[in-house]
Amino acid sequence: MKRIGILGLGGVGGYFGGLLAKAYQKSNDVEIIFIARGETQKAIAENGLKIVTDDSEMIVHPNLVSNNPSEIGVLDYLICATKTYDIEESFTSLKSCIKKETLILPLYNGVDAQERIKKIVPDNEVLQGCVYIVSMIFSPGTIRRIGFYEKLFFGSKTASFSKMEELQNIFQKAKIESYLVENIDETVWEKFIFISALASATSYLNQNIGEILSNSESKVTYIELLHEIEDVAQAKGLKLPHDIVAQTIQKLEKSPKEATSSMHRDLLAGKNTEALSLTQFVVNEGKKYGVKTPLYEKIAAVLVK
Repeated sequence: MKRIGILGLGGVGGYFGGLLAKAYQKSNDVEIIFIARGETQKAIAENGLKIVTDDSEMIVHPNLVSNNPSEIGVLDYLICATKTYDIEESFTSLKSCIKKETLILPLYNGVDAQERIKKIVPDNEVLQGCVYIVSMIFSPGTIRRIGFYEKLFFGSKTASFSKMEELQNIFQKAKIESYLVENIDETVWEKFIFISALASATSYLNQNIGEILSNSESKVTYIELLHEIEDVAQAKGLKLPHDIVAQTIQKLEKSPKEATSSMHRDLLAGKNTEALSLTQFVVNEGKKYGVKTPLYEKIAAVLVK
């Protein structure tokens, strides 16, 4: 029996965890455990996890929903998708569920998760991963996905290929559009360039995607951020497409116009934001590699509290 823990049941963890729970509800081979607390845990334990898309609704029940390490037990795979500012606390509390063989797949917005997780569990293989999806918590225990675009990418230069392939098979049987890729560093940074500039621009300008695209000044701000982060990626030696800025703008133009970044949503709701991982991180990396990022610095000064 393969035991898979899903840590963080927001837009990403809730959606993909929900697809896994649905696929393996009656399985003798795979057990899906939702790691949640508070209102979310209560709602899922009582009514299951509800996933609402543009044209469907479903309710799924994991094998277990808990935040008690002794109930959760030892995991073969841990898929984590909390907010980046919860990484240290959540991993420290789950240490007893992680054995040396536990394979960890982070699906966070930033690119610093792997390094931070390795500090807490140095003996474990921590993959790299990223997703493209517009989804969010609608209410505790309910996830709303907007549009049809969903893709999950993961990989590692060092982890056992057979274990990653096993995870890929688990995803595919759950009808998750997932890709096990070789050049995962570049794949993750392509996504980071998209999400970092978008989160920084939407939060700083207080505008959604449609507003940024239709306002020439806002669009210039967004494009300037893309150029700054591209410079940082190049200084790091990442081999990104030569037209990465144009590709990223195209991705934005294909996104739902009414959507915004999760960081902007958190800011509007008065919650803690991921500005350290999504905005300040670019400034810090720029300094490390001698790259100037004046617009990122200006925005970070406003967003990082």
